[in-house]
Amino acid sequence: MSLFKLRGDLGYLQRAVLAVLGVLITLAIWWILAEMLSAQRPIVDGELHVLPSFLDTTITTAQRDSILRRDSLLQASATSFEKVYPILPPPSRIPGAFSQLIAHDELLPNTSRSIWLNIQGYLWALLIALPIGFLLGLIPLFRGLFSRQIDALRYLPLSALTSLFIVWFGLEDKMKIAFLAFGILVYLLPVIVQRIREVEEVYVQTAFTLGATNWQTFRSVYVPAVFSRLMEDIRVLTAISWTYIIIAELLNRQGGIGGLIFIKSKMGQIDRVFAILLLIIVIGFLQDRIFSYIDTRLNPHKFLKYKWPGIQECQYGIFFILLSLLAKALLPSLLPSIFIWIAVTGGLILIGLGEIKLAGASKQK
Repeated sequence: MSLFKLRGDLGYLQRAVLAVLGVLITLAIWWILAEMLSAQRPIVDGELHVLPSFLDTTITTAQRDSILRRDSLLQASATSFEKVYPILPPPSRIPGAFSQLIAHDELLPNTSRSIWLNIQGYLWALLIALPIGFLLGLIPLFRGLFSRQIDALRYLPLSALTSLFIVWFGLEDKMKIAFLAFGILVYLLPVIVQRIREVEEVYVQTAFTLGATNWQTFRSVYVPAVFSRLMEDIRVLTAISWTYIIIAELLNRQGGIGGLIFIKSKMGQIDRVFAILLLIIVIGFLQDRIFSYIDTRLNPHKFLKYKWPGIQECQYGIFFILLSLLAKALLPSLLPSIFIWIAVTGGLILIGLGEIKLAGASKQK
């Protein structure tokens, strides 16, 4: 088919070739820009001085001029130069930057810390948004009382509220989790209300025709319909969540990849900054894939014609992991970390058994 047809579909081979070609083009543009923005730094005999701040009153103007003249003479007498990349590092320097970050900057512990903060922010936001969202969406009394206030929250500049969260929660992890949860909550609450409004009336009327109570209608109609669409909205919030967690970590640079980015940028180690940014992109992609997998297993009616063997085991495993993480977020001091690892491992085993059953059922079909 033509590659320029409006809304045309690509074949498998075309997608693969174009994906590889797109990566190569991106790397080529990156490398060209890095070379264009590079500079030649003179290699001098001796060490250049760091010019004191103008706020330093202990240094006189004559001493400052003396330092400038000495450094200027050293640079003018240089006979060799080295290429530096002060603005944009080439792609070839990123793997080395990763190894340096792992060896000297505790990249893995900082990354796991940020991921755990991100997970806690999601859990708290969902824990608060789901009951409030269903109350607003289903009960006209609450919708009339509070819907306008909830909608108004979306216009708040959340980055400007950081000082309030510091006053309320301090500078430790509690503030970061609260800030992230609030940032997700502001976007998620109106979405839940909108998803409830989008439930087709024919399903509700069918439930009432069959004699379903309000609770049965809520459980069998509204909850599946809302959750089947809500997972896609949660996936969209992945980028927003990482934006807010980086902002929160910049306020208190005691661990986390947000603080690490700030420190490396202040030190002029731009290659390490880009390595951390690429790591965040990879984490975001994996997080999106995990949410997509959870959606396929918790809402199988969206993707399968009937419930295959193994789906229930996968659902039990996912719920077990989520409940374990929620318990750790609610009771961080009472539950040891080893409990979470054991629970997550057990959930993964259940998911693996379910996937094996699913694979066997698909082969038999």
